[in-house]
Amino acid sequence: MVTHDAGEDMHRLTESGVVAVMRGADADTVLDVASALADGGVTAFEITADTPDAMALIESVSGSFSEAEAIVGAGTVLDPATARAAIASGAEFVVSPAFDRGVVEACNRYGVLAAPGTFTPTEALDAYEAGADLVKVFPASSVGPSHLSSIAGPLPQIPLMPTGGIDADNAGEYIEAGAAVVGAGSALLDAAAIDAGDFEAITATAREFTRRIEEARGD
Repeated sequence: MVTHDAGEDMHRLTESGVVAVMRGADADTVLDVASALADGGVTAFEITADTPDAMALIESVSGSFSEAEAIVGAGTVLDPATARAAIASGAEFVVSPAFDRGVVEACNRYGVLAAPGTFTPTEALDAYEAGADLVKVFPASSVGPSHLSSIAGPLPQIPLMPTGGIDADNAGEYIEAGAAVVGAGSALLDAAAIDAGDFEAITATAREFTRRIEEARGD
């Protein structure tokens, strides 16, 4: 059973270093992929709401890992109704590509981490003051790590999660620029490897992400 402790959940999310954005996950492979990621040290899974049967996938993955093993959330959440459905399915964090006050309020009401998407310092501060637990900076690839550091500098109280264009080569740069955690999709989850059932390749990539982030953190 999922229990919500925002402080502990934030620690679990950031401890992973990477949030694996599992867009288009398939019921036949989602648990194998999640296990492969966890074996490589990536223990935060974001199943996007635009994935077919997303709520069932969230429930399946959430029920397959203990809280000590992984944290499972929903991504691409655009409205409060979807946020509530994801939370009811076991999501422990909710990520959006933009800032919707109703989504943040729904997460706050149920004690679930809210990570709305923003791009500018003003948007980041507005979202944080509205109750966001961490702020997704998206699309990070449009401006790079220097943009993140420009937000983190004057707003060090806001945990930042850059997403979009993050790969093993630049993940450490975003951590050094001030990211609390990074979000990564296709660079972490190679579609060809998944289709081929090569889950060891997923583990190897996750391990490389983890290594780069640990180095950037000085672990």
